Amino acid sequence: MTDARPIANIEHWEMRCDLAAAFRWAVRESLHEGVANHFSVAVNDSGTRFLMNPNQRHFARIRASDLILVDAEDPATMEGPDAPDPTAWGLHGGMHRHVGWARCVMHVHSPYATALASLEDPSLPPVDQNAAMFYDRVVIDRDYGGLAFADEGARCAAQFTDPKARVMVMGNHGVLVIGGTVAETWNRLYYFERAARNYMLALQTGRPLKVLSADVAEKTARELEAYPEQDVRHLAELRAILDAEGSDYAS
Repeated sequence: MTDARPIANIEHWEMRCDLAAAFRWAVRESLHEGVANHFSVAVNDSGTRFLMNPNQRHFARIRASDLILVDAEDPATMEGPDAPDPTAWGLHGGMHRHVGWARCVMHVHSPYATALASLEDPSLPPVDQNAAMFYDRVVIDRDYGGLAFADEGARCAAQFTDPKARVMVMGNHGVLVIGGTVAETWNRLYYFERAARNYMLALQTGRPLKVLSADVAEKTARELEAYPEQDVRHLAELRAILDAEGSDYAS
């Protein structure tokens, strides 16, 4: 894995490279939307200082050195160059301030998760192995209140009361995924979108769904949570592909 250091004194370099790779791969998976949406990762123990994408920079162009350092407890950081837009500040600041296990936060309007969020019942039943990964582990927000400024961000964060639940289907909006590392969070986002896609495709057949039992779904979710290093290896492989292609993400 490349560990280029074009700026000698830049901090949190490997974490920056991981996040930049996630931005680049989100484009390849069509998870992005224009120059909107945001990823962040905490760099201090309390989670209040975090790296995130600069304001309205396309995911396909984000480099490790482009990521900005934000302080959730200091609104003055919003006055710096390329400071995040107010909705990024509101949503990610709220999550990092109020949810201790939200070390990394990824919010997108990905096609299938957003389609799921648009349904009257936006729950994801365990109809396949990927969906079983999220059994009883999703927060469903049914009270969309407009753009995610500070009050909306705090409202969303307050719903993460169970550390087991690390995905929020944001009704009429999109999806928000949290985790302890960039690799963990990216892996979860990727598989949630895949699970939502399969569910939407299954619904389109108009035929009855075969839903796993609660016991099997929970067993599968626990087995996948314990599966060794899948998230780490997943992101490492994506970085290796980018490196082989000569991508400038790690610069």
